[in-house]
Amino acid sequence: MKKGLFRTDDGQNHLITYVLITSLFLLWGFCNGMIDVMDKHFQQELGLTLAQSAWVQFAHYLGYFLMALPAGLLASKFGYKGAIIVGLLMVAVGGFWFIPASHIATFWAFLLGVCVIAAGLTFLETVANPYTTVLGPPEFAATRINLAQSCNGIGWIFGPIAGGIFFYGKDASGASTGSETLWIPYAAVGLVVTILAVVFYHARVPDIKSEDNYHLEEANPGVSHSIWSHPHFVMAVVAQFFYVAAQSGIFSFFINYMTTELPTIPASWNTGMAAGCFETNTAGLLTLTDKGAAYLASLGFTCFMAGRFSGAAILKKFAAHKVLGLYGLLNIVACLVVFLKLGWISVAAVFVSYFFMSIMFPTIFALGIHGLGSRAKQASSFIVMAIMGGAIVPKVMGAVGDHFGMARSFIVPLVCFAVVAYYGCNWARLSKADGIVGLKTKSGH
Repeated sequence: MKKGLFRTDDGQNHLITYVLITSLFLLWGFCNGMIDVMDKHFQQELGLTLAQSAWVQFAHYLGYFLMALPAGLLASKFGYKGAIIVGLLMVAVGGFWFIPASHIATFWAFLLGVCVIAAGLTFLETVANPYTTVLGPPEFAATRINLAQSCNGIGWIFGPIAGGIFFYGKDASGASTGSETLWIPYAAVGLVVTILAVVFYHARVPDIKSEDNYHLEEANPGVSHSIWSHPHFVMAVVAQFFYVAAQSGIFSFFINYMTTELPTIPASWNTGMAAGCFETNTAGLLTLTDKGAAYLASLGFTCFMAGRFSGAAILKKFAAHKVLGLYGLLNIVACLVVFLKLGWISVAAVFVSYFFMSIMFPTIFALGIHGLGSRAKQASSFIVMAIMGGAIVPKVMGAVGDHFGMARSFIVPLVCFAVVAYYGCNWARLSKADGIVGLKTKSGH
């Protein structure tokens, strides 16, 4: 039987299930995209420093950290479908919470909504990421997860646009209307995910196991074969912590970088449809507005999505761990160029970084759970918990930015990408697997 990208060994084609699952990637991409342009709003409305505004990311990733293990346990007990429905309902509760939060109008109320939504997204990510890897031949696992994550990239493009419209809107007098309209996109998310929960309740979502390449499920009296005995999984947790830390820091402070570090902007740019994206500062120089920077963030996520789509094709021909290692090294170079403040070259390097970050999360995920059989659900929980790096490191990056400027703060993600590059370059040794194409196992433990 000819193998397809979505056909398992029993002859079943899971394309429709895969398409339904990818809608979840689009959802959390949109939510994450809005989070990534929210910091500057609270800096202005509440007078927060860069480090203080990073509490938004802390609340977001705290939700992931707290719910990752419960999500994995629920998925193991009730299957993928049950965990997805629970996650969608939690996201709905968090989205609708923004309606009363706008009336309470305090920082903690918004942070609570962010945390609850993230808790729900944890269920979706804990389930959807490993699930895409089993909906077809194992040799194309990295390709399928990167294709799904490409839809995640589409959500990330539209998230900042929604944030720009509803977080940084102004009335006819020029006064900010963000505090009054911030709840609108979140209430819309609540409505959409409620409908999705009903769809998934009636949908066919088979519970498929991944291959048990390391014989974790074989009877071995008196011996507890832990997933932590596999270095490729342990280092995946570490690498994911540092990758999400780097990603969160760069995404969170993108607007701050673009509004403070751009070289002189030509007056000719301030015309036509782009006119509303610029303003003259106290020194008489043309600068990018917060709303303009939020829209520009969508260009960054377009680069991110382009990296995802091209990465999915590249991963069908080249070893995933080698691509990960190369992209990690290239991101080290990109961050160094930003750090050195080389004018428009450094600005371009920020977008280059978006492109090479694109495949990191899903590829680390696929490499980390490779060959773990039904334990992949449990392993997935710990890899999702590693997302907590996005809660901690942006505060460090923000503190560096407060003292030395946003360009210099890119030294923080530079160090993080070094860890990712190390994992990619050493995965074959850690896993004892052949990574020529598609992560085929050469030898077990």
